[in-house]
Amino acid sequence: MPAFYLTLITVLLAGFGARDQMTIVGLSARQGQRPGVLLVALLSAVSTAAFAVWLAGLMLGQLPPPARAIFAAIALGLAGLESLIVVPRRRPAEPTNSLGALLLVLLASQITDAARFLIFGMGVGMAAPLAAGAAGAAGAAILVSAAWALPRFLEGAAARWTRRGVGLVLVVAALVLFLREISIL
Repeated sequence: MPAFYLTLITVLLAGFGARDQMTIVGLSARQGQRPGVLLVALLSAVSTAAFAVWLAGLMLGQLPPPARAIFAAIALGLAGLESLIVVPRRRPAEPTNSLGALLLVLLASQITDAARFLIFGMGVGMAAPLAAGAAGAAGAAILVSAAWALPRFLEGAAARWTRRGVGLVLVVAALVLFLREISIL
């Protein structure tokens, strides 16, 4: 159960103000809250979480237990760096009404975002890919639903600063985990 709860919390924090959320915010602000946008966003969120679980399952069988924690630290660090460095795009000037195009954009942005790195890393590091995947899919679904339902909430500078603060915390947590695993701390 710790894998479930820790993954859920980290995905909710790391996914706040992410690229996928800002895409949904842009569409919801311009086109209104179309149910199709929500369904496509949920499909994309669950699909990319399932892909991260599949990769975690593959990696779990190849790594010995001491290396799993180091791998989790690397994934946490990458998620933190992604939150610090990658800035979500501004709203498109003329967003398309195509749900297929939206699905492709969301899949492309979610497959390498901080939340999926966390699902992948926590699944391997805690040797519980299914629990981490279930929590990650639930967290991702909550995030895209919130972006669809409350687009004005994520538009301010507070969302950007929160995202960067979470990124910094993830990088520090990755360093601490790595240093503890190699017996420096």
